[in-house]
Amino acid sequence: MTSSSSSRPGEFELIAQLFAPLATDPGAYGLRDDVALLAPPAGQDLVLKTDAIVEGVHFFAADPADLVAQKALRVNVSDLAAKGATPTGYLLSLSIPQQTSMPWLTAFAEGLARDQKAWGISLLGGDTTATPGPVTISISMIGTVPRGEAIRRAGARPGDLVFVTGTIGDAGGGLEILRGGGAQLSDDARTFLISSYRCPSPSPEFGARLRGIASASLDVSDGLMADLGHVAEVSDVRIVVDSAQVPLSEALEKLWGKGVVQRAVVAGDDYQIAFTAPQSSRNAIFAAARDCGVRVSEIGRVEQGSGTGLLDRAGNLISLSEAGYTHF
Repeated sequence: MTSSSSSRPGEFELIAQLFAPLATDPGAYGLRDDVALLAPPAGQDLVLKTDAIVEGVHFFAADPADLVAQKALRVNVSDLAAKGATPTGYLLSLSIPQQTSMPWLTAFAEGLARDQKAWGISLLGGDTTATPGPVTISISMIGTVPRGEAIRRAGARPGDLVFVTGTIGDAGGGLEILRGGGAQLSDDARTFLISSYRCPSPSPEFGARLRGIASASLDVSDGLMADLGHVAEVSDVRIVVDSAQVPLSEALEKLWGKGVVQRAVVAGDDYQIAFTAPQSSRNAIFAAARDCGVRVSEIGRVEQGSGTGLLDRAGNLISLSEAGYTHF
């Protein structure tokens, strides 16, 4: 990423060469105006989300540039998926050091193009700036959802069940490997965990199927227990998780061994969907998961009270050494 940029074009040439081809929506004007215009479809609400990723915090300098781009997009798609929304376009703010190479930027744009094609979305605009600091990528994602049908954090009710997609903690395991751990794992296990950290796999298709089914939902970014705590707080309930039901990958179990659950539920960067739903919706949830090719696990229940709890097989509360990831 930090090789010479002597052959790199200037700002406007860079935009025209790499990013204008990504601005496929007519309202983006080929990135040749100061703004984009977007008309929401009739009967739809716009759903807006901004997330930033920073070199040294969310990705490593040696990470492939195309995967960095895809992660930047996908952490935003993940939030929309948890709201039941369909992504339509995004704004990109890219701050890069002077030494960032043209090959890195070209690969970065290729990663954006792949995900744009997969989800049928367009770059709508943004900004490119130089920075003396690390590479910083901020994306503002725009999506749509039928009016009044967005799934919010507030809505969980006592008696609801708690579910989560995918497996938990894999990104945390990948981060540990990139920091030098996991020598005991097979190459396949190491690759799986590293890929989970570098390039999450949100499912807006499944998220859309949760409309009218889930009572509350959010994506798992700061750790399963921390994020369920957000649902509990705004819904004014208590959420209890059965540790034996938390879905774990074989690779992570081999990496962390004893105590894997306690570590997995506080690891960040999973970008799975955690949600609550009435017991009567269980069959519909698993049917939707099968249709979308998504793994879903029932992991707990909603009770009267406040906060969250992780229980062992005997029903005793498990003490956690940390609550989850926080930037400050």
